[in-house]
Amino acid sequence: MMAGLMPTIPGSLSDRAEAADDPVRPFDDTTVRRMAREMATKPFSPPDERLPGPLSDLSYDAYRRIQYDAGRSLWRPEGLPFQMQPFHRGFLFRPRVPLFEVANGRAAPIRYDASAFSLGDLGVSVPDDLGFAGFRLTHPLNRPDHFDEVAAFVGASYFRAIGQGHVYGLSARGLAIATAERGGEEFPIFRAFWLQRPQAQGNSMVVHALLDSPSTTGAYRFTIRPGADTVFDVESVLYPRVDMPTAGIAPLTSMFLLSPLDRLGTDDYRTAVHDSDGLMLSTGRGEAVWRPLANPRELQVSVFADANPRGFGLMQRRRSFRDYNDLEARYDRRPGCWVEPIGDWGEGAVHLVEIPTKEEIHDNIAAFWRPRTPLRAGQEYSFVYRLHWASAAAFPGGGRPPPAQFEEASQGAKLGTAGARLFVLEAKGGRLGALPEGAKPVLDVSASVGRVLNPLLQRNEETGAWRASFELVPGNERLIELRALLRDEGGPLSETWLFRWTP
Repeated sequence: MMAGLMPTIPGSLSDRAEAADDPVRPFDDTTVRRMAREMATKPFSPPDERLPGPLSDLSYDAYRRIQYDAGRSLWRPEGLPFQMQPFHRGFLFRPRVPLFEVANGRAAPIRYDASAFSLGDLGVSVPDDLGFAGFRLTHPLNRPDHFDEVAAFVGASYFRAIGQGHVYGLSARGLAIATAERGGEEFPIFRAFWLQRPQAQGNSMVVHALLDSPSTTGAYRFTIRPGADTVFDVESVLYPRVDMPTAGIAPLTSMFLLSPLDRLGTDDYRTAVHDSDGLMLSTGRGEAVWRPLANPRELQVSVFADANPRGFGLMQRRRSFRDYNDLEARYDRRPGCWVEPIGDWGEGAVHLVEIPTKEEIHDNIAAFWRPRTPLRAGQEYSFVYRLHWASAAAFPGGGRPPPAQFEEASQGAKLGTAGARLFVLEAKGGRLGALPEGAKPVLDVSASVGRVLNPLLQRNEETGAWRASFELVPGNERLIELRALLRDEGGPLSETWLFRWTP
């Protein structure tokens, strides 16, 4: 069965082209798991990346001009609620990624046809079996008479999605390995996809994926439900080939260039440029944490130890066009992605990686969960979680009112004190917004080193928020961890605000 389903994966399955006598084979929810388990017993074999010269040398703009004929989208003739369009190979997307359609318990290969792509100006002879790089899904997301692109899977194990009114921003990945480690990062790849034919009246569809890398194999099942917030239910099973102490579960990748909190040394007409502006955490202890992102002068890794996390994500809180003033990029319409673990994940830590960048074309932010105990060779590990591609994520309070969120943060020089920085934060919502006139909440603010002076908390009648400000005198320190929290006699009123200051 496996030879017919996956003819292009060396090491575990036949290397023959898709010319088997009967390429249609049985398929169920255990098929990809069995493939991954088998592959894990054999050495990793790199994917086929051979391309005709012009396709191999394409620029980004030239690659974008290769478009699939939407009129030939899979499931379009049947009038189903989802349609699929494959991505052509070329530019950075070199590996051949087989695609299969699953219906009635059978999987059939989706054949490559060069005539379905706009290849006329490339001047290249394309082989009949060139294959695909990945695929996009479309669905009537914003209005019933138009199929919008809602998700795309292309490049290594990257994928991304949007909800209503969004444009593409950050990405997720199947797995991260050795991110920001000195020995270099390993990038697992999705070797093949199986797309279940959607139900005629359904609002979700299922995609199966086979993950492979030198360190591990994996089986993934995505249940995709587009909407105001598009939700992915992810069921993943990993089969390590080697011990893996640096696995990153549910990894997210984003871009951060500048914001009012971090724009030192920049010269840009926009006040903010980012796909995400903060890491949000809901810890196993019930604490809500907001950690604004930064574009550091050197690589920074922050580790947030936890047990059985309730959620984490890279979010985009600034939602006004005037926050960015960018008519082309529309950063105000980019979604955040909230990871909701299903079941207990045990002890580990959320890792945040911030990489210096001078251009917004580079993803320089990563966040993921790393188990405390390394994943061991020859074992099976299951991680189930839900991804919310959303404009906002609410802290799961378990019946308690959600805490106020820090919606704004900025810093600047404190005049009159050499080297001092003035921080201004604004929090809104939860019990904080319902405090009676005359209430006097407390601002707790601290720094790991250096000195904090003149903390002040006051209502902002213009915005309805509470404004907190304080001064930081860093002295000769090169790295300072800042922490702020609003509280009253009833406990925390706000999430915990954390920030790593560097000069």
